[in-house]
Amino acid sequence: MIADKPDVAALLGRLPDSDEPGKTSKFTGPGPEAAEEILSGILSGGKESLLGLIGIVKDVADPEFKDFRPEYALHALAIHVGLPGMENERQMYCDAVTSALQEGKLPKAVLGILIRKLQVAGGKGAAKVIGKFLADEDLCEYAAQALLAIKEGAVEEFRGALGGSKGKCRVTILQALGVVRDSSSVDALKGALGEGERDARMAAVWALGNIGDAAATEAVLKAAMAEDGWERTQATKACLLLAERLLASGRKEDAVKIYTHLRDTRKDSPDR
Repeated sequence: MIADKPDVAALLGRLPDSDEPGKTSKFTGPGPEAAEEILSGILSGGKESLLGLIGIVKDVADPEFKDFRPEYALHALAIHVGLPGMENERQMYCDAVTSALQEGKLPKAVLGILIRKLQVAGGKGAAKVIGKFLADEDLCEYAAQALLAIKEGAVEEFRGALGGSKGKCRVTILQALGVVRDSSSVDALKGALGEGERDARMAAVWALGNIGDAAATEAVLKAAMAEDGWERTQATKACLLLAERLLASGRKEDAVKIYTHLRDTRKDSPDR
């Protein structure tokens, strides 16, 4: 039990005022010693103080937004708890943020802010909580970026979310699977090449190229035969990317197959 609960409002009040409108920004902030005292003071209150801080964070577009300090402090804490020797504080911070996300009582804009804080301070334990937001069209991009930054546990979340995904969320997940180069998702990505949504097809073909698995060669080459000029160009880029990945991994014959196919099928303008 914490004997002396810190006064979070008073600690936030020690942060400098924002720069005056119309003047050149000075990017002002507290000095290192003052910052240490403010952040350590908030952390001394444990998870309860962190949840209290989260509860007063407002998005700048919120009509009730009055003060930048709560989010400023929350972001500073995300960086602070990543310092060496702060493992316990980092875990406490992540527990508080993930708890707030799971409750789902905050405005969506604030949920986005919290996900972005986990992009800075989150660990494997936060991946499952973040992964649930991959199905939210407004938050899927934030969730994907956070998972890519955390890395541990990210692939499983992307795989699990792909099946029922739609629209913008599906495109984001397809791209993310390419970023993490998940060879176990090659079959699913190949299936996405036949979808009606062009953005999804293009995300899938790029992902297959970046993963660099020879099993995707025929599917990517077929995609590059599209009649649409822009789609044909993008799929051709994916072919070249796949060939580069294969060559780098020692699969020279597979890479040559792609280069030869492109040489033999790209003879007419503007393909040439």
